[in-house]
Amino acid sequence: MKGPRGGELETGAGERFTRVGEIRLCYESFGERGAPPVVLVMGLGSQMVLWDDDFCRGLADRGFFVTRFDNRDAGRSTILRHLPVPTRAQVILRDPRAAAYSLVDMAADAAGLIERLELGAVHLVGASMGAMIAQLVAIHHPERVRSLVSIMSTTGGHRVGRAQPRMYARLLRRPRRGREGYIEDFVETHRALGSRRYPGDERRLRARAARCFARGYHPAGTARQLQAVVTAPDRTAALGRLRMPVTVIHGGADPLVSPSGGHATAAAIPGARLLILPDMGHDLPPELWPQILDAIVENAHAANGGPRLGSLSRAARPPAPLGRRGRASELRGGDLGAVGERSQLEPGDARIDQ
Repeated sequence: MKGPRGGELETGAGERFTRVGEIRLCYESFGERGAPPVVLVMGLGSQMVLWDDDFCRGLADRGFFVTRFDNRDAGRSTILRHLPVPTRAQVILRDPRAAAYSLVDMAADAAGLIERLELGAVHLVGASMGAMIAQLVAIHHPERVRSLVSIMSTTGGHRVGRAQPRMYARLLRRPRRGREGYIEDFVETHRALGSRRYPGDERRLRARAARCFARGYHPAGTARQLQAVVTAPDRTAALGRLRMPVTVIHGGADPLVSPSGGHATAAAIPGARLLILPDMGHDLPPELWPQILDAIVENAHAANGGPRLGSLSRAARPPAPLGRRGRASELRGGDLGAVGERSQLEPGDARIDQ
């Protein structure tokens, strides 16, 4: 069965494929095709299924047509096995010669997906590296973006959004081999990155890890993505040219991308709204989905001329008014915690890229 402009339907899984240039992207949609479109972009080494099924359904239930997809070198999208894998030294030194592709290339993939699926201009939501990609789609393909939500990310400026020192060893360590090793790494990475106040259900984490492993385990692809991140130029000036509604969401307890990254992103974008969730780490916790979903919906409504701030979840404090043009208004979320749901982020060895 064919989807819009040639996407293939994978029977039994709800996953489709479409080709953008030489890259085949795996995607899945939720909701009614005619509803306003939302596209979700996931982060470093992370598969689209880490946009949880119930999170996607929650957006669809609020009246949106939701599409999530695997980035290149992740999940079931094209794995670029013929490209070299950066060494740890090249990652640490941010060696641009070791970058097989750039975040701009990954943004072109996302923009191409939007075009191939005939979605028009979308409400674009990205998390972590996925938010960097979403920012670049908005910068380079503004006709494809009606509104932007940037979650737990940064501007690319080296003085903001820096990881805690203990995170570097985790990013650069060698992953365990095999299914059980992957699951253990997944759980450990969640514990390190996620919000400590809400440790989460380990059975759920292990089930998520098993699902990701079954869909495709590509540590060398993660390493190539990581090199694209560390060699990306500062986007601050370009973000200042954005004119669509933008909301920036960040965890106050994020150990991987410090909250300064969220503050800098919001400050760079005229009229951006900043939502700080104090106890959230580098994750998308179910306990905070109501506030995150509300923020996405409100931002989308602003693109249609609706009120910018409105139906926050009851756990959040009342929003501050928007500042003058060029300044971000800030809303601090309620005293809630988080349960992480990140995939392992470590670059790997090309010999185990399967």
